[in-house]
Amino acid sequence: MQGERPSSAPSTVLGRQLGDELRTMRERVGLTTAAVAVELDCTKGKISRIENGRSPVRGPDLTAMLRLYGVDELAVQARLAELARTANRRRRGSGWWNEYGGVLADTYRDFIELEAAASSVRTYQSQMIPALLQTPDYARALTVAGRRWKRPEEIEQFVTVRLIRQHRLTADDPLSVWVVLAEGALRQQVGGAEVMRAQLDHLARSAAMPNVTVQVVPFRVGAHASMAGPYVILGFPSEAAMDVVLLDNPSGSMWLEGAKEVEAYQELWDDVRTKALSPVESLELINSIKEFGA
Repeated sequence: MQGERPSSAPSTVLGRQLGDELRTMRERVGLTTAAVAVELDCTKGKISRIENGRSPVRGPDLTAMLRLYGVDELAVQARLAELARTANRRRRGSGWWNEYGGVLADTYRDFIELEAAASSVRTYQSQMIPALLQTPDYARALTVAGRRWKRPEEIEQFVTVRLIRQHRLTADDPLSVWVVLAEGALRQQVGGAEVMRAQLDHLARSAAMPNVTVQVVPFRVGAHASMAGPYVILGFPSEAAMDVVLLDNPSGSMWLEGAKEVEAYQELWDDVRTKALSPVESLELINSIKEFGA
């Protein structure tokens, strides 16, 4: 996929939200990043980093930008100023996930922060049940197999993080989760037959939740565009906030925030979900594998 250079780490959640709003305001009045940079006596790159959520916004810069964009509503100015202050504090590290920093890679902490602010998760998985729908035993078997953590206490901490993430599914404002699984993910005997049977039962019960959709791509579909690998698309409640995509590989995680890259994965997602079985048919397949095995 061609386009903007992907990032190894995402912008902070609140910084990104602020940057998206500032970009929308700039485009509404027809100003380029170069024109804004001249007014603020800075580089065009600095404006781009602010809009991408990768650079903090100082109070004077925010005031100058809002003046340029014709934003004179005091309530809007106050809200964005507070958002900027909060985003800058968050860059210094906060959130429950930081308590587990000893067992979490930086990219994983970034992902959890984004997930905590997201309103929706859409994911295609070819080899495993996604973390939000895993049982403790299934998550533990995956963690042990990953061979990164050797000590039992580290393994249990990592599993605990996955279970805490699942609280978003039953929160007052629950996360919307739409999962498309390759059939092989249902048949891979992670942790053994009993662990896998319990995992499939949990998956079936999770699929009954109003905010969870599960579909399966059966083997008979054959080749499809998403076979290149798993991905996660995060969506956010603000209309100004663009989706972000997470790609995992053995050497680390990669974030895509550029419009062209995100659009490409949205198209992949639309393709694979239409090729998958319906949720009802998928549940029937899950229950069949649970009862009769591979």
